[in-house]
Amino acid sequence: MLTAMFQIIRRELLIAFRRRADVFNPLWFFIIVITLFPLGVGPDPKMLAKMAPGIIWVAALLASLMSLERLFRDDYLDGSLEQMLMMPTPLPVLAFAKMIAHWLLTGLPLILISPLAAVLLSLDWVTWKAVVLTLLLGTPTLSFIGAIGVALTVGLRKGGVLLSLLILPLFIPVLIFATGGIEGAALGINYDGQLAILGAFLVGSITLAPFAVAASLRISVN
Repeated sequence: MLTAMFQIIRRELLIAFRRRADVFNPLWFFIIVITLFPLGVGPDPKMLAKMAPGIIWVAALLASLMSLERLFRDDYLDGSLEQMLMMPTPLPVLAFAKMIAHWLLTGLPLILISPLAAVLLSLDWVTWKAVVLTLLLGTPTLSFIGAIGVALTVGLRKGGVLLSLLILPLFIPVLIFATGGIEGAALGINYDGQLAILGAFLVGSITLAPFAVAASLRISVN
């Protein structure tokens, strides 16, 4: 099973390397939002630092949402998804590998460019550390939860709007606790509770999402 997982992840990374626009568009969206916001609200460091948690996480959430639709769409169109359903490897394992690959292509780059966001939004070291920790725990959760909605709508021609309606309410708890953790760090308050809840969300999504995605794919394809 590990070999199959690594093969799926490797395949997704190779496809992304050939279709770089699909990978860079959400990343550019995140950078543009972070860059333009200081120009729109003004350069006041205190105001930017106060608004930074919401800015960063709304941009990260929307960037993740932009890239979710193609998670299973291409496999559905070229028939690869039907072959995955017939493989001897359990479908939840393959779905888990696809979700890991999605996070490597969307969530991890957001963490890597977070220093740029810290500079543009006038964040100090402690607040930036909170940003990194919340992104590290929250962005994989977005990938796992979002994959369930993608699997349910993969067979629909215009499932983008329906996908947003399905998964945005599920993203809201992650958004609330992630921004709360960053705000706590900015105020010098202990934010371990918010990180613990984000960690619980992550563990729960890792445990349940692969099975939910597998069941949803079988329903959508059949």
